[in-house]
Amino acid sequence: MVTFDEEKQKKRLESLREKEEEELTQMLSQKYGIPYANLEQMPVDLDYLKLIPEEKAREGKIAVFQGVGKKLQVGIKNPELSLTQNLIKELEKEGYEIQQFLVSTNSLEKTWAKYKEVPKFEELSKGAIDISPERIKEFLSQTDTLRKLKETFLERISEQKNRRISDLLEIILSGALSADASDVHLEAREDKVEIRYRLDGVLHDILEFNHKAYQLLLSRIKLISGMKLNIREKAQDGRFSIKTEDAEIEVRVSALPGPYGESLVLRILNPKNIAVAFKDLGINKRLEEIIRKEINKPNGMILTTGPTGSGKTTTLYAFLKEVNSPDIKIITVEEPIEYHLEGLTQTQTNPQKGYDFSTALRSILRQDPDIIMVGEIRDKEAANIALNAALTGHLVFSSLHTNDAAGTIPRLIELGANPNIIAPSVNFSIAQRLTRKVCEKCKKEYTPNEEEKQIIEKIINSLPNNTPKPNTKNLKLFKPEGCEACNGIGYKGRVGIFEGILIDEEMEKLILKNPSESEIKETSKKQQIMNMAQDAVIKVVEGTTTLEEVKRVVEIN
Repeated sequence: MVTFDEEKQKKRLESLREKEEEELTQMLSQKYGIPYANLEQMPVDLDYLKLIPEEKAREGKIAVFQGVGKKLQVGIKNPELSLTQNLIKELEKEGYEIQQFLVSTNSLEKTWAKYKEVPKFEELSKGAIDISPERIKEFLSQTDTLRKLKETFLERISEQKNRRISDLLEIILSGALSADASDVHLEAREDKVEIRYRLDGVLHDILEFNHKAYQLLLSRIKLISGMKLNIREKAQDGRFSIKTEDAEIEVRVSALPGPYGESLVLRILNPKNIAVAFKDLGINKRLEEIIRKEINKPNGMILTTGPTGSGKTTTLYAFLKEVNSPDIKIITVEEPIEYHLEGLTQTQTNPQKGYDFSTALRSILRQDPDIIMVGEIRDKEAANIALNAALTGHLVFSSLHTNDAAGTIPRLIELGANPNIIAPSVNFSIAQRLTRKVCEKCKKEYTPNEEEKQIIEKIINSLPNNTPKPNTKNLKLFKPEGCEACNGIGYKGRVGIFEGILIDEEMEKLILKNPSESEIKETSKKQQIMNMAQDAVIKVVEGTTTLEEVKRVVEIN
């Protein structure tokens, strides 16, 4: 016998009607040229919702559902309704900038239902940044270890209150700041969303949560980053800032569509992670002496090389701080400006508006600088302008993407630079990597096995003659254990591994012959400068890092 479930049928009909209304609203959004939004999938900021009293909002078929400072996101049912337009004009008179979205009646009803929650929350300053310094400070104390971060996050997400979406974002960012993460990855999987932090260059799984909460969190991040809420099938980029007691930290956001929803990467440009002093870079004594001499020359070019994330920009900033003084003019062109240095003129490229590295460099030269820092040489034009600047009385610092110091010259030639200009322009090339430092609080001493000992002895025996060789007779190394100070990882902080090549008279003559990397490497051996593998192994023997860690970033076999 078939039974008729009236309640089930009623719910089905309601669902169909809601679906039809959303589809109709999407069609009307194309007619009016106003983007469509489904407010069921958006977090509603109660502090902005109450800008229009509930009674007026219902009469005018309107709802302010989100805001960033004086920028408001407003859902409307009918753009031709005079009551709607009058309310929008009132907001504009108060200095608000309105972004309109066409929404369904169902969306509005569910948003208006939030008015009953309004009295529960305190008034926020309308001019304040989205993530308040006070709340960041509060959450920093609650998330100073990854274990606490997970507990706090899961506690807030279980409360299932709309306002908690803002809390979740603040908790994620506070945890990232506490752990000194350089990136936060929010990755949509089939049945969950994962949060991962990049700590000291390595990604670590932090926690996972459900798609429903993620959709609200995603909308919140898009909103404060200046991205379009209704675009989900295209990649987008945005940015926002976090104000802490000590600094304003910029966050670069990238959204990428995927099979299970959009994934986000938040790159945290924390000044304290960039502001490393020259003496703390980890440069060995012989190389440090050479670099100090080169960065104090009146002209020429010094290049740092390495892949993305190898610390090139940090090294360049350290050089700038070392040479900065009131009697010289230093101008930088960067993308982005990651650290603001006092006493320098810094400019940021904007390729979308035609202000690229080449354009910026031409303008900089008209400002009569003594020292120029170019964030990265990416094309022939920028390379030629920078090289000519180095020839005409300027000291130029810049970076290139190459694997080692010997690859610098072939890379410049590949970009279209003339070897006759490269040879007299470039003074010095440095290649680098970043390796994690073993945690000082929990590292454990051990005796290396025969294979490890052979690797270390082979590289120690290959050291330049002017470099003291450590005693490997009773060799002891260190390995990570993991403790609360390092969040159980065993590593905390990073140090550079370096090598360098001087463009001396012999190297200049070689460059004019358009040499290969192997020819440059062979000639550079006479300069008695350690290569990266040698520098890395010295740091292993000294107990700064581990053999396993340096194998991850440098070929040492």
